[in-house]
Amino acid sequence: MTFPRASQALARFTVLDLTRVRSGPTAVRQFADWGANVIKIDALTADAGGEQPGGPRHGSDFQNLHRNKRAMTLDLKQPEGLAVFRRLVAQADVVIENFRPDVKDRLGIDYESLRAVNPRIILGSISGFGQDGPYHQRPGFDQIAQGMGGLMSITGAPGQGPMRAGIPVADLTAGLFCALGVMTALLEREVSGEGQWVQTSLLQAQIFMLDFQAARWLMEGDVPGQAGNNHPTSIPTGVFRTSDGYINIATTGGRIWERCAETLGAPELISNPDYATAPARSRNRDALNGDINALTEKQTSAYWVETLNAAGVPCGPIYNVDQVFDDAQVRHLGIAQDVPNPDGRTIRLVGQPVSLSRTPTRMAARPPEFGEQTDEVLAEFGFSPEEIGALRRNRIV
Repeated sequence: MTFPRASQALARFTVLDLTRVRSGPTAVRQFADWGANVIKIDALTADAGGEQPGGPRHGSDFQNLHRNKRAMTLDLKQPEGLAVFRRLVAQADVVIENFRPDVKDRLGIDYESLRAVNPRIILGSISGFGQDGPYHQRPGFDQIAQGMGGLMSITGAPGQGPMRAGIPVADLTAGLFCALGVMTALLEREVSGEGQWVQTSLLQAQIFMLDFQAARWLMEGDVPGQAGNNHPTSIPTGVFRTSDGYINIATTGGRIWERCAETLGAPELISNPDYATAPARSRNRDALNGDINALTEKQTSAYWVETLNAAGVPCGPIYNVDQVFDDAQVRHLGIAQDVPNPDGRTIRLVGQPVSLSRTPTRMAARPPEFGEQTDEVLAEFGFSPEEIGALRRNRIV
């Protein structure tokens, strides 16, 4: 196979990608970026011109999700198409999908059906609310999961109503958890020799991401509320004005708070009884924030970022997205990466946030065009030129 691999880390695995929109492609991207043989299976009835859920094929969103893989077309609704898919499954390691739960059964690609073809196959499934239960047939959408999963109730300023996060947290984390589950199943398969069904949902992922906020309720009966830019438990931690913008300052523990007050030039705040202890600082958060703002707004953001960090007080700028990628450390990390593209189109995407010393990842290939490698993939799976020709004539691929 001449297709360039992004890495050698997962090069021994073949992944069949039936995913759409965001959560599923997020899961598959982890395999593509680490060198698995990922084959995106485009529905033959899809719009080859590019309009689809998730945006146009050449749009930034699609391009960022689907790099480092190949694509073929296949009509799974036809018996001949299902037969083709089963021949692929027989040689594959993983299938990942994010259809509504009943679609798998209708198409005949549910786990038991796939397992009958290949007992080693691992099926990764992402749904909105789970594969069964009272809501399992509801369509899933990130913002719905953010609301039902509690995130919107703790995001935003107090008294201003629920607020969604600025990124699709439920979609992205469900995809990452699915990938982690599939990789765990691949490791387990080395012992048992058997595949299994990996399931997650937007709702489960969003609730898991509540983390300590969920634990506050489960362990202590405390219902967290909105805290705006203030950290709910580490005080003072939040956004503070400077002479030319805003910065984040984070203090955890009494010693960092003392260093913060000293560096701000206000050591008297340390002995102020309203701020002398963590409970006192919590009770008097607004007044303390006001006193800190009165000090930080006398100097620039750059001044405070440099000065506070030098004193061991966590502090950082608050960037627009363009400023993020212009930051010296971000440039050093190289997370914005160019994608080779023989068509001459400029593609720069967000790379993996993890590095491996021996088997690094790279942007090896641009996202595939609609069904671009259909013939190539089928040939690799043992289809003869005559079979491929017949499949094309019959509009199966």
